[in-house]
Amino acid sequence: MKRRTALALLAVVGLAAGCAPEPPSDLRDGHLVLGTGNTTGVFYQVGGAYADVITTHLSGYEAIVAPTAGSADNLLRLGRGDVDIALTFGDVAADAVRGRGTFADGARPLRALAVVYNGYTHFVVRADAGIKTPADLRGKRVSTGTVNSGTEFLALRLIRAAGLDPDRDIKRSSLSLAATTRGLADGTLDATFWSGGLPTVGITELMGTAKEKVRFLPLDGLQPELDRLYPATYGAGSIPAATYGLSGDIPTVTVGNLVVVDADMPEQLAHDLTALIFKYRQELVEGHPEWGSIERESAGRTGVVQLHPGARRFYQEG
Repeated sequence: MKRRTALALLAVVGLAAGCAPEPPSDLRDGHLVLGTGNTTGVFYQVGGAYADVITTHLSGYEAIVAPTAGSADNLLRLGRGDVDIALTFGDVAADAVRGRGTFADGARPLRALAVVYNGYTHFVVRADAGIKTPADLRGKRVSTGTVNSGTEFLALRLIRAAGLDPDRDIKRSSLSLAATTRGLADGTLDATFWSGGLPTVGITELMGTAKEKVRFLPLDGLQPELDRLYPATYGAGSIPAATYGLSGDIPTVTVGNLVVVDADMPEQLAHDLTALIFKYRQELVEGHPEWGSIERESAGRTGVVQLHPGARRFYQEG
């Protein structure tokens, strides 16, 4: 990432201390705070690239990257006005606009700019833990990701789809990706779920230092139950073997990743933020290759999360 700000530095300190950062309240005019995720995850890199493009090419604005707990945390912050742009999983956003789960206190007025790419669920276990399927997690030490992250959101659904109660049948920890990979490497964890783009830096680092200690396992066996419980929410895909130097592709569950804003964002600003994604796509790809997955023809198909009128106008311009 080309730029760093005082906010980003303070946010990293906040994560290290075990709490999510709060952006300064005096950052308003001309500043756009972008909620991302764990610093070793893809949201942070994807968001950093987008922030660079905004700062460089959108006259009068500077975008500031805020590391956060992830998808649900970003939407909670968006609702409070602490961030202006948020990255989020499509399933989390669907609950937000419907007022369900974490957002049961009221539906959030989200609007989407684009579907950016698909997140791939990584199911990684210790090679010596005796785990061959998700059902084997009973009694195991499992990290389900940071509280209010998209990873936690989907991990809990996957565990339930496997016939387990995540609060009673496993020894669950809510850890950041960095803490999770350390736990897998040193043997204090047996398994984890991680949902994100390809490749994820933290997973790449794990495979570089502890490849013989861990295994990737498939999740396609849970797809029918997920589809029954959450129709038209999740897709099927594979983590290519070359991504992490694996012996074969890993079938898994995928979910769309969205860029969202509040419904009251000015229409022209939402239009221009959407246009930047496509006009400066190559610069975004240099920040993380997942930006290369976005296609104008499909980016506006944002499911239950309505497009912002400014974004809709951009797609209609052809």
